[in-house]
Amino acid sequence: MAVAIAQPTDVVKVRFQAQANVSSARRYKGTMDAYKTIAREEGMRGLWKGTAPNITRNALVNCTELVTYDLIKDALLNSNLMSDTLPCHFTSAFGAGFCTTVIASPVDVVKTRYMNSAKGQYQSALNCALTMLRKEGPRAFYKGFMPSFLRLGSWNVVMFVTYEQLKRAMMSARVSWEAPF
Repeated sequence: MAVAIAQPTDVVKVRFQAQANVSSARRYKGTMDAYKTIAREEGMRGLWKGTAPNITRNALVNCTELVTYDLIKDALLNSNLMSDTLPCHFTSAFGAGFCTTVIASPVDVVKTRYMNSAKGQYQSALNCALTMLRKEGPRAFYKGFMPSFLRLGSWNVVMFVTYEQLKRAMMSARVSWEAPF
């Protein structure tokens, strides 16, 4: 639901990022102009271009982050390589960020290309993916891997380390609330 509602914002963000690489005249004068121009030139559907791959990408990211974090953390704890402390949480989160990037990059690249494509360039997101595969090969799906990994890796570290510290603080507070006076 969140992706479907916020999709126009993502479309505008992707278009602005692409226009930053163009040295010629800018296509959009500002954020509101971008919304208006896309709606005028592509119709209101243009603002929701790429919704399905964006939902797919976000589902893959969320599932992969959560599952791989727990798997890595459990493996580290069960093998006695680390204890349930900050270094374990950091390592698990960074590993989850890497796994998430490997899984989500192909969909992320297709989503971005499709959202940024000219009207009629691709028939669908699947057509975009097949065109990429035919013209550029499988490596095309991992363009921008390192920046994506650094973004997802750092996001996972912040999210999971914060989560673990809050969980620890809440458990400690609960014990003190339940202790008799």
